[in-house]
Amino acid sequence: MVEQDTLSVPTDAAASAADEATATADRQADNAESTASAVLQKRHPMETLLKSGGVAVPRPGEIAEGLVIEKEGGVLFIDLGIRGVGIVYGREYKAAEDIIKPLVPGDTINAKIVESDNDEGYIELSLKEAGDEKRWVKLKQLRDSGEAVEIKVIEANRGGLIMDLEGVKGFLPASQLSIKNYPRVEGGDKERILQELQKLAGTILRVKVIDIDPQEQKLIFSEKGVASEESRAALAKFAAGDIVEGEVTGVVDFGAFVRFGDTLEGLIHISEIDWTLIEDPRAVLKPGDKVKAKIIDLQNGKIALSLKALKEDPWVKIAEQYKKGDTIKAKITRFTTFGAFAEIEPQIQGLIHISEFGTPVRMQEELKQGETRDLRILLIDPKDHRMSLGMVREGHGQTQEEEKPSSEQAPPATS
Repeated sequence: MVEQDTLSVPTDAAASAADEATATADRQADNAESTASAVLQKRHPMETLLKSGGVAVPRPGEIAEGLVIEKEGGVLFIDLGIRGVGIVYGREYKAAEDIIKPLVPGDTINAKIVESDNDEGYIELSLKEAGDEKRWVKLKQLRDSGEAVEIKVIEANRGGLIMDLEGVKGFLPASQLSIKNYPRVEGGDKERILQELQKLAGTILRVKVIDIDPQEQKLIFSEKGVASEESRAALAKFAAGDIVEGEVTGVVDFGAFVRFGDTLEGLIHISEIDWTLIEDPRAVLKPGDKVKAKIIDLQNGKIALSLKALKEDPWVKIAEQYKKGDTIKAKITRFTTFGAFAEIEPQIQGLIHISEFGTPVRMQEELKQGETRDLRILLIDPKDHRMSLGMVREGHGQTQEEEKPSSEQAPPATS
């Protein structure tokens, strides 16, 4: 028994020693955890704040504002306040060297969060991406607000102009140019259009942002929209009946465009060029001509001009010189599907209706362009600039038109 009791003592002592060792290990573990926690908090200043709900988790893609701490060895340190310390390094540093170079401690800067907590406990940032993001945000604001901005034309291509805004290259299609700058080229020759567009390189234009797409890096401008607003304001100063001085900017089949004031342009329709019948406006007007014109209509922002309205109406005296039934001499000037025109005197023409001949073929067999014929006045209407003529044939007491009821009289013979 003694032997057994003696042997039991060391067994109890061993158990007690083991318990003490366990307790000591637990205390050491607690101390180590506390020390690690302190180190972690020191190295990761966000950890405790995040666990306690003191700050929102910074998420990749967000734009954060901070203060420059220092630049050292290709690393930029940025104080993001309670969020922690951000760094820009490696490829991001190299990509943003032009942005980083002028920075000094204390400067405020925006950066895009790339990684919220890297292995070293820093928030990885991108200045270049933040700059791009900020640019597109500004461009979107400009598009949504419709605000006009002044920017320089960099270069031109066959489709329009290349311009730069907020560091982003954009495009202004030729179709979106104002009346003042739109290249009016005869026949739409592409090379000549390009030459006209190239003249705008280096100039400053007031434009609006009308379309953006950051993913596609697309930025579209319009000068027309700005010019339209300015034109409406300028147009308010004019009224029908006003006389304006301007310059012919383009001539087309149906008339000529005239620019006046700084932003306004009107159309002189072919019928408003002269009291004489005009077949080709290009024979009378050409780009660059200085003209005076009368505003005859303002409707929905469109301006109708007239040159002939400033000239004496030759029809005014016609009623005094001629009357229905008179036989006159007139020169055949041209043929149409509904008859032949004959000039009684300069700027006064009448129409011989096709019914006088039956068919266009018979009309051109009986009449020759340029010849002078005896004709009879069937209808004269100076107010509407209208005169109907009939053939005078030997052996006939009256023309075919005189035998017709008035409802079948010829249409107006006006220019």
